[in-house]
Amino acid sequence: MEITPGLVAGDEDLCGPYLAKLPITGAAVSLFGGATAETLVCASDALAAHLDELQFSLGEGPRWRAVRSRLPVLIPDVQAVAHADWPMFHKAVAGTPAAALFVFPLTVGAVDLGVVELYHSSPGTLSSSDQATAAVLAGQTSWYLLRKILTISSPDTDPALEPGLMSRREIHQATGMVLAQSGATAADSLLLLRAYAFAHDLTLRQTADAVLEGRLSFAPEVGPSGLGGLSLT
Repeated sequence: MEITPGLVAGDEDLCGPYLAKLPITGAAVSLFGGATAETLVCASDALAAHLDELQFSLGEGPRWRAVRSRLPVLIPDVQAVAHADWPMFHKAVAGTPAAALFVFPLTVGAVDLGVVELYHSSPGTLSSSDQATAAVLAGQTSWYLLRKILTISSPDTDPALEPGLMSRREIHQATGMVLAQSGATAADSLLLLRAYAFAHDLTLRQTADAVLEGRLSFAPEVGPSGLGGLSLT
């Protein structure tokens, strides 16, 4: 599918809010990971698309650290000292107008969807307030993309209509547990179950069984950093 800069199917502008609310020059949203093949969903300009393509082609760069850590990666001066983890990317980005890079992971519960990559033409970092705003925008982007992916790609139909898959009672039990753990709505809790199954190549029944048996939890765990994660046992 051809991607129009800044837009996705349905004319939803995913890059625009980042440009409107943050002190940045450009943005790109990229899908990749267990839930989908690598796809550039939107790019606000040619440089944003180029920075995304460089990291994908080289297999290194801050986007990969953001995916592995599930935490933002902020580089106030990308033109300065080369990072040991991405020396080729540092050489490739040298000479471009990009002075600072800020990468935020796109995640929903246990599902890794991709990243939003932001750049600025002047060196400097994001303030705490701007980081919080970017995190909120990334969360909104994640939910939008997850619903798009599952609408288009999910192999599951309504499990309540498939008695051979699992009973309605089991669905309600697993959904209720996810609701209590995550604080999401009932509809979004069921969406989390579907998303986890889709991303990990599991059936919905296997995922729900894991929740009911206590092997999978969507409750955030707050560590020393103060950031939450997913508890998997």
